[in-house]
Amino acid sequence: MSIAGLRKEYSQASLTESDTHTDPIAQFRTWFDEALKAKILEPNVMTLATVDARGRPAARIVLLKDANEQGFTWFTNYESRKGRELAQCPYAALVFHWAELERQVRIEGRVERVTPEESETYFHSRPLQSRIGAIASAQSQPIEDRHALEERFRQASESLGEQPPRPLHWGGFRLIPDCMEFWQGRPSRLHDRIAYRRGENGGWLRQRLQP
Repeated sequence: MSIAGLRKEYSQASLTESDTHTDPIAQFRTWFDEALKAKILEPNVMTLATVDARGRPAARIVLLKDANEQGFTWFTNYESRKGRELAQCPYAALVFHWAELERQVRIEGRVERVTPEESETYFHSRPLQSRIGAIASAQSQPIEDRHALEERFRQASESLGEQPPRPLHWGGFRLIPDCMEFWQGRPSRLHDRIAYRRGENGGWLRQRLQP
């Protein structure tokens, strides 16, 4: 079968205005909890899209580590490509795709660094090998081969001990949403799309979008 011929009819659920919370963060938590109950593999996987100084976009998969009224948080190397791009243009988009539930969530907004205290707390909660890897790897920078990377990791493991300090170039980002969209697949491609935009008073405006 050709790629153009790949199709799937969506029919699991519907999404109406009355089905959704007035607050999109609460709606996200409801859907996220349902993704957990459905035992979806890594429901916290999300696509993060950024742009560089030329306006050229880049996207990659990262892991959500917190979602609350403050926003959506993940952790990374601040000197990585995404870290550098967010320093130049502090706006980004996130996408969650839970194919088993025929659902998608899109989130856009301003990005800021979390506090050093938050980064410290999360860094030291990670497995030791992950902490050492974050120190040994100059994320997004070229390296000659796999052996060189493993040698950097070995040397870091030997020198850092059991409590390696968090490097200052590693920490969290938080996206503060100003628009969110909840997408539920429906038959005949007449999908349900409920969108939220933050109003001037800080509240949320909710509306249905055509598929």
